[in-house]
Amino acid sequence: MSRWAALAALLVAVGAHAQTDAVVLVAKPDLVDAHFSGTVILVTHAPSGDVVGVVLNRPTRLRLADVAPEFPRAAAYAERLYDGGPVLQRVIVALFRADAPPGAAAFRVLDDAYLSMHPANITSLLERPQARFRLFAGFAGWAPGQLESEIARGSWYVLPASEDLLFRRDTSGMWRELVDKAQSRRAAASPATRAIYLSS
Repeated sequence: MSRWAALAALLVAVGAHAQTDAVVLVAKPDLVDAHFSGTVILVTHAPSGDVVGVVLNRPTRLRLADVAPEFPRAAAYAERLYDGGPVLQRVIVALFRADAPPGAAAFRVLDDAYLSMHPANITSLLERPQARFRLFAGFAGWAPGQLESEIARGSWYVLPASEDLLFRRDTSGMWRELVDKAQSRRAAASPATRAIYLSS
């Protein structure tokens, strides 16, 4: 099994009651990586120490029926999928709001928001079109210590996650808005507080 396939299995298997430690990564303007240039990414830690997440601002023209027609009600789901990241792009990942932990495995990313690729959670969401959720094709992932190194090298801004940001309808100006916000915060911060790192 490849490392990314193992990570996908971990995402499915991890329990829904993990500690919340999600943040939002904002690619700095000089980050030229084709996968991540201009992106805003919700990320959280897996129990293994890997960091996983989804790109919030890359809607595609794909529909669920194009990528995963095996899901019940896939054809009825009219919303576009988002490009969640370069890992396992045929795998569907759901970001959703729920007042209580879901029945199947998921990461809790905020008090009432979860990230999951478990088919049972996705099927349940598709049966409740009034639910607040978004579907992604694929996800982003980093090995233990990798993202922290990228942040230390100056590739990313790190900002708090919020429900409004996670489920924003129009994401077209999100990246520029958050770059400006991060730069304003950095300018206002003292030298001792300018470096922001993910907790391990």
